[in-house]
Amino acid sequence: MTAEGGRRTGRRRTIRPARGWRLVSVSGARVVSLRRLDPRTRARVMLPSLFTLGNMICGFSSVLLSFQGRFGLAAALVAVSIALDISDGAVARKVGAITPFGLQFDSLADLISFGIAPAVLVYTWALPQYAHLAWFGAMFWLACAAYRLARFNVTIDPLADKRYFIGLPSPGAAGVVIATVFAIDGPLYGWAPVLPVAAGVLPAALMATSFRFRSFRSLLSRDHLALTGVLVAAVIVGLLLAPGHTGLVLAYGYVLTSPLGWLTAPLRRRWFGPDAVAPPRHAMPSVLLPIADPEAADEEELLLDGDDPTR
Repeated sequence: MTAEGGRRTGRRRTIRPARGWRLVSVSGARVVSLRRLDPRTRARVMLPSLFTLGNMICGFSSVLLSFQGRFGLAAALVAVSIALDISDGAVARKVGAITPFGLQFDSLADLISFGIAPAVLVYTWALPQYAHLAWFGAMFWLACAAYRLARFNVTIDPLADKRYFIGLPSPGAAGVVIATVFAIDGPLYGWAPVLPVAAGVLPAALMATSFRFRSFRSLLSRDHLALTGVLVAAVIVGLLLAPGHTGLVLAYGYVLTSPLGWLTAPLRRRWFGPDAVAPPRHAMPSVLLPIADPEAADEEELLLDGDDPTR
């Protein structure tokens, strides 16, 4: 600031790490430029993003198909997005390419595939008779999905139990909508168009809650490979023989795991021990409010003054 008039001096503040410090992402991972990596490592790091890109493309294509009235195919593409979303995380862990870019890219793709695509599907499916109700259901879904994904990106809890998600995961919520589409599989008359809106309100609300749901990865136990294999085989056979009903049982069954888990927690703790239930949550800072003391925030910034040739 200058002495006369209080105007800026034409200098900007640039972010540079001080000696003994390094730039890190919000997740604590070190930020490394891709230009510093050899071609093979660079390809390995970018491999999970190809799955994420496929997820996003399927979600966007689902939106277009919903506007064309092809609801079954639109729901099928959301199902493909769910498979790709699970795969990109598995591939990232397998090749050791869990990056801050991948985290943000995955959330943006999820907002399209599990936020916008199911919202548009609900809206177009229920629109002919209940336009205002369809609009409310779609906007409520989109708002809850966006909040869920943003909260996931900024929540850092090293003590959290990795077996659980906080709030219903957006792919699981989208699974409820597409399972309902496959189960009905026909034109809706009378009050029936209310069904897709009703099927979307509960999972949308659960996305924004702090209820805990088991991670998809933790449901496949390595300690009981035989039982896990039998269950996976049963699901595959069910999807081949009766995909609509099997998907309905899986989707709604997963949604019910949280309230049923809460109701049966005392019994499971008594019979199987404390590891059978989710541990108490640790208090986390609010994701909605900024730092109260601006001076304290300035002290934490590692900023140096530099010349700005554009001013």
